[in-house]
Amino acid sequence: MDSMEKLNKHLRERAVDLYRMKKSGTKIVGYAAGGFAPLEMIYAAGAIPVCLGMGGDPEPVTEAMSYTPLFLCTYCRSQIAYHKLGEVPYYQLPDLLVVPIVDANNKLIADSFNYYTDVNVFRFGVPHDKRPLDADYYKYGLNLLKKELEALTGNEITDEKLAKEIVLENERRSLLKEISMLRIGADPVISSKDYVALHHASFYADRTIYLELLKEIRDELKIKRAAMVEKKYSGPRVMVVASTLAHGDMRVQEIVEGTNAQIVYEEAAEGMVPYLNNVDETIDPLDAIVDCYFVQRIRNPWDRPWGNRFEELLEKAKEFDCQVIVWYQTLYRDGADLQSWTFGRKFKEAGLNFVKIETNYNAAEKGPMRTRIETAIEMVAQDYAAI
Repeated sequence: MDSMEKLNKHLRERAVDLYRMKKSGTKIVGYAAGGFAPLEMIYAAGAIPVCLGMGGDPEPVTEAMSYTPLFLCTYCRSQIAYHKLGEVPYYQLPDLLVVPIVDANNKLIADSFNYYTDVNVFRFGVPHDKRPLDADYYKYGLNLLKKELEALTGNEITDEKLAKEIVLENERRSLLKEISMLRIGADPVISSKDYVALHHASFYADRTIYLELLKEIRDELKIKRAAMVEKKYSGPRVMVVASTLAHGDMRVQEIVEGTNAQIVYEEAAEGMVPYLNNVDETIDPLDAIVDCYFVQRIRNPWDRPWGNRFEELLEKAKEFDCQVIVWYQTLYRDGADLQSWTFGRKFKEAGLNFVKIETNYNAAEKGPMRTRIETAIEMVAQDYAAI
């Protein structure tokens, strides 16, 4: 796609642009990749958000052993190493790092940057339940974040500014959702590798350029989709349920692309833009952000209680006609690990094949990982033509 090539070209030059903006006085706000830091607030303060969401490389995992405990999530441990190694420019940019705390694993990101760097770190809690009091607690954290951003930039975050940013972020979410939905009912018009890359591109790209190119990509894909036959699949359809799909970690996509199967839907607690719901543009902006970012969002695997998370995942598997569930989690992400046993049984009872994969971003694990995924796909390959 020509538009995808334009986006990649923009990303290759983006770090230099951000350094120039920072030098001229624009504040850069880094944020953790869990999807609970509202970008609307960062933009409304006149700052530029940059997600620290790299992963998949074994070198930072090894480097992180000098700074962090071994028994916490591989992805979360890696984040301080990307900063220390100095090879990814985005990790050197933030004037402020925002870390919404969902569990002890991603708390390590905040703790590591607090201890080992001069970056100012702001954290606020994300409750594990979705009762009214929990929403109030999340909103309290956002009010603290608002004050922090105003102090950083010297700009007041007004309701009018928030409302304007909500419209733009809703456009981002709507476009990503529209592209994802084009994979329903036929072979996907975009690979999972490219689709997840669109999410990762939003971590760094200039938003105006990104939205324009995303519209072009959407239009190109809609033309391609219109020429396809409904319900004619060339292979088994796979849903990936991941604790983290970090920028730089495409091992599951690469393995599946080497088979006759296709990934048609991804649910990632970290590493993708939550796009299923938009922020309500008709009510108080902050209340609307709380409702979209927290209340309506599908539960994380480390939430307690689990609520209706399984039912929501099963509904998506049915909507996208999936036959295989690849459960992909980083090592020591205990919430995902605990949930995998119960959900794995439930998916099998629902007639779906289920395979659990755990990663430490180690190159040696790719062989066994490939064998397990290929076996899970082969077990249903003979039945896909009947769909």
